[in-house]
Amino acid sequence: MSIISTDIQKAISLLENEKLVAIPTETVYGLAGNIFSEKAIKKIFSTKKRPFFNPLIVHIPSIDALENVVSYVPEKAKILASAFWPGSLTLVLKKKSSIPDLITAGKDTVAVRIPNHPLTLELLRRLPFPLAAPSANPFNNISPTKAFHVEQYFKNDIQLILDGGTCKNGIESTIIGFENEEPVVYRLGALSIENIEKVIGKVTIKNHKLQNPDAPGMLQKHYSPKTLLILTSDIKKEIKKFQGKKIGILSFTNSYKNDRIFHEIILSKYANLNEAATNLYTSLHELDTFQLDVIIAEKLPEMGLGISVNDRLQRATFQE
Repeated sequence: MSIISTDIQKAISLLENEKLVAIPTETVYGLAGNIFSEKAIKKIFSTKKRPFFNPLIVHIPSIDALENVVSYVPEKAKILASAFWPGSLTLVLKKKSSIPDLITAGKDTVAVRIPNHPLTLELLRRLPFPLAAPSANPFNNISPTKAFHVEQYFKNDIQLILDGGTCKNGIESTIIGFENEEPVVYRLGALSIENIEKVIGKVTIKNHKLQNPDAPGMLQKHYSPKTLLILTSDIKKEIKKFQGKKIGILSFTNSYKNDRIFHEIILSKYANLNEAATNLYTSLHELDTFQLDVIIAEKLPEMGLGISVNDRLQRATFQE
């Protein structure tokens, strides 16, 4: 029997009883639990096999609810929240003492956002507590953009996946923290740097940190398919290196005619970077089902969301 459902009341009941529920957002599906339940939060970490030093994102229903989670909001954070919430922006702010250290990896800051999905916003409004919700995938695996992806990962571990359809943005939120009141991008994501800088001017990017990360999503290896993934600017040249191998191609906008290609997916036939970002994880999930020897992915232009997609693909290639 499928655990995929649109039953919000069942989700509320499970969450109030310290259980986990997978929830849809506009970015990716999240694995959600009550932030004030140590049992639920520990279950998130154990289910995902996520290290405790990697903080979680807290999801709230409105800007008014921010005062329940954080103790101080810099002026530029207020401007960003006003411009982009609900949406694919996570802010790292000074936390209230009531926020458990388990959520924040012992830091005095907490990552928080308002997701832009009607089902999850309704759920958050009806709950008496915020939700911690990292992506609903095992640590380092491809993030889920469909309820089906979550079911493939966790059908034996959770009781409910709220089905909100396919995630429209398709990659994780952009995370911004503040150092000396100035914004710092800790994770590139579904909100482009260009759009951010239109609102608050130039930002610093500090996108990777191997130890003791300042925010979620900063580790060098992440978002990886089971299949070996190669990132290149020259697909044709890369294909020649894998003679006799079962090759999958993830291209930006062109089709590469070659007898060695077993399966090809084009992220955007019209070279639309937003569409490419939306299709990224769904395409990687699909390519991973073909038992390929290698997936060769094409770098996108280093502009707009192309920068964020390249970031995800680069981390998926990282070999420890």
